[in-house]
Amino acid sequence: MAEAKPTRQQLDRVAQMKQYVADQMQNKIRAAKERDARRTQVEASLNAVDADMDVREQVMIQHLQREKDLLRQSRKRFTVEDFDTVAIIGRGAFGEVRVVRRNDNDDKEVYAMKSMRKKDMIQKHQVAHIRAERDLLAAADNMWLVKLHYSFQDDEYLYLVMEYCPGGDLMTILMREDILSEPHTRFYMSELAMAIQCVHDLGFAHRDLKPDNVLIDREGHVQLSDFGLAKPIRTAKDDLVSEYQKSHNLNTDGPVAPAQAPSNRASYKETRRKLMYSTVGTPDYIAPEVFAQKGYGLECDWWSLGVIMYECLVGYPPFYAEHPMETCRKIVRYPETLKIPPEAGLSWAAKDCIFRLICGARRRLDFDGIKVHSFFNTCNWTDLRTHSPPFKVKMKADDDHQNFEIYEEEHKIGNQKSSKKTSSSHFIDFTFTRRPNKERPTLAALFDTYQQK
Repeated sequence: MAEAKPTRQQLDRVAQMKQYVADQMQNKIRAAKERDARRTQVEASLNAVDADMDVREQVMIQHLQREKDLLRQSRKRFTVEDFDTVAIIGRGAFGEVRVVRRNDNDDKEVYAMKSMRKKDMIQKHQVAHIRAERDLLAAADNMWLVKLHYSFQDDEYLYLVMEYCPGGDLMTILMREDILSEPHTRFYMSELAMAIQCVHDLGFAHRDLKPDNVLIDREGHVQLSDFGLAKPIRTAKDDLVSEYQKSHNLNTDGPVAPAQAPSNRASYKETRRKLMYSTVGTPDYIAPEVFAQKGYGLECDWWSLGVIMYECLVGYPPFYAEHPMETCRKIVRYPETLKIPPEAGLSWAAKDCIFRLICGARRRLDFDGIKVHSFFNTCNWTDLRTHSPPFKVKMKADDDHQNFEIYEEEHKIGNQKSSKKTSSSHFIDFTFTRRPNKERPTLAALFDTYQQK
């Protein structure tokens, strides 16, 4: 009897398991090397201060104890029961975003927790997207990208526990201010450009840049979020615009008018916000080469930056239309439809920057070009954080959520067991724990501990 060949699904499971084991081994090896490096650093520091044997022995005992404590903490498996919900600040096609407070330690830190239904992610073929998001967040460790602290799962949900940005997002600011001045726009666009470059440096294209994904931290600076459509850099065709698959087959022979200001600006803003939490979303910020489905690179993110800059200065996106398909047609025929209304009163530098970002991919500005453009000539690119934010973030408490729309609780997460478990094989390597820098042993802390004893 001939042996049955393994199915494609079985081969995929085997490949996932092999990758999971390889990743786990790499993590263990890296952690061991880091521990050795820290021990070597402590020993070198003790030699430098010529510590006597008594002090040396006590400091090393404290160091080893601290390492054991941290190792034990890193093995902790988080569950949703470790966090108390403060408020629900976002609801989308696959789940919710909550402000939560950790309840299993003394610090009671506040985080933003994104929960996603596994069943929906699998049915909608979003597994690769959420895996890419988790990988990018785990790799990110800088001030311009929202930091992932923990990720875990249960029978029904995937959870991403991230840094909380209480200032809301750029869309909230645009809804409140309607139009931003050029100096204010320069502040947000320079920081957003830096954040985009950080994503590119990690080897990803963001591909979903919009004001809703530009968060404002407690100091008023930009932090980029929502990497669900981020993808490792490549130029092959993919499924980014599956919801708009018909757009590149549109009949573009007919006339396409430039975007005009919405008749009801308030209604437009509210509708625009609702689109953010739908499966379709809005195509306003997608580059034309993405719709063409012929391959594209990192330059698609710089197009999106130009569209956001236009919206900040003019008050609505450059390809605004009542229906998404009409927006797609305007984007594809941008040489005819991109117009800056004279009443916007923009400077030559602002208009030139917009036209150098919302243009063909080959002549589009990249990060180096943006830094030397005259619109950004007052920016301190070596340390953008020296610039004062246009709007201060006012907080009554560390879990203040006044800058977000609040949603009613529809169901409790984590305390209801599903009658049918969702297979975790798709997300076998989803768990992640970031060890805070403040908890890493330092020689000064070890000396202090020794002296107190």
